[in-house]
Amino acid sequence: MAGRPPSSTSDVLLYFIALFLPPVSVFLKRGCAADFWINICLSILGWLPGVIHAWWTISKYTTPALSATTPAAAYHPPPLVAKTPPPGRVV
Repeated sequence: MAGRPPSSTSDVLLYFIALFLPPVSVFLKRGCAADFWINICLSILGWLPGVIHAWWTISKYTTPALSATTPAAAYHPPPLVAKTPPPGRVV
């Protein structure tokens, strides 16, 4: 655990959300992955298993599930191409 950065503000908010709605915090962290469905099953079995799994999931994964799909991360502008004047014209 020494190489891991401390929890960010969004993680602290997710820990707080996990106290009341554990599957929501797991969904916000991991998306609709297996962790989300496992957390729903654990939350049906009881509140405490759902909260423990949610906190473990938030601690284990450092980046949110939707970070790679944000427009800023997905957008790559086209390369700049220098325009050349037409032949026979002096600029």
